[in-house]
Amino acid sequence: MKTTALSQTHQDLGAKMVSFAGYSMPVSYEGVNAEHETVRQGVGVFDVSHMGEFLIEGPNALNLIQKVTSNDAGKLSVGQAQYSCFPNETGGIVDDLIVYRVKDEVYLLVVNASNIDKDWNHIAKYNDSIGAAMINISEKYSLLAIQGPKAVEAMQSITSIDLSGIKFYNFVVADFAGIEHVIISATGYTGSGGFEIYCKNEEVKQVWDKVFEAGKDFGIKPIGLAARDTLRLEMGYCLYGNDITDETSPLEAGLGWITKLTKEDFVNKEGLATQKEAGINKKLIAFELQERGIPRQGYSILNDQDAEIGVVTSGTMSPSMGKGIGLGYVPLENAALGSQLKIQIRKNSVAATVVKLPFYKK
Repeated sequence: MKTTALSQTHQDLGAKMVSFAGYSMPVSYEGVNAEHETVRQGVGVFDVSHMGEFLIEGPNALNLIQKVTSNDAGKLSVGQAQYSCFPNETGGIVDDLIVYRVKDEVYLLVVNASNIDKDWNHIAKYNDSIGAAMINISEKYSLLAIQGPKAVEAMQSITSIDLSGIKFYNFVVADFAGIEHVIISATGYTGSGGFEIYCKNEEVKQVWDKVFEAGKDFGIKPIGLAARDTLRLEMGYCLYGNDITDETSPLEAGLGWITKLTKEDFVNKEGLATQKEAGINKKLIAFELQERGIPRQGYSILNDQDAEIGVVTSGTMSPSMGKGIGLGYVPLENAALGSQLKIQIRKNSVAATVVKLPFYKK
């Protein structure tokens, strides 16, 4: 099993470690509800160094990115980031990712840990005819997510950059925690604001220590992957392998907004355009339980006649709201806001209502 540069640090802090995407990762420290609350109300730090990072460089870099991603990376200025996905040839999704324009002709793609090899091979296949320079830096770089409403204030003392001036989905390369060149990105997977910090493996322990020193008066705490999942689910953010897969269309997943059919040719553009024209048959919906219960991935979704019409792709007990919430695909006729459904939880079918995202409103 692979480890991050901070593995020993997590163990010293008493983290419960689990295997995730081939890495030994901290799933929790003091418990998911307490950690969730820390991020919603204050500031917490996730080690997400298992994520993959690819540099795409040279005069053909943008051509390659435009070919393999669904969003329009041509609209990015230096210092901007963009959420996107890799469509596959058969209507599904290879992975979702963030594209950073670091310099002219230099882009950083940040992909999911479980898909690093798959994504690399997918991009490389299309690069044969395009000829951009591809560099996999996943093993050399660490990623910390400093998340929560107090993140800006807590971290301001360890950088010369005005953190409050970095707009959402923008980034700077600047000094941070005594390291000269660090990517400070106003992105995250929690919906509570904050930053993601990219630095070299040999620098991350210094960054971690200084982050905790700076955040001490703000109640900063380390946060595990379990709370990362409840935080992202309260926002309705898709998780690859659950809510989006090789079999789910970006249009069905509600990702039409990152599927720019107006840009020049990209992988399966024609298929997605045809699907948009014909209309989708199923849709990823958000639901809240009307009674006690916790929906889990794989549980059946029933209509009001108790017929199975779909499956829960993500589900949990929302720490912020104290009720069961989830996502799942259902036929279009059952997807309207306010539609009444049931979730089969063991022997009980529990009433649920289709609601608008995000579940959690600040």
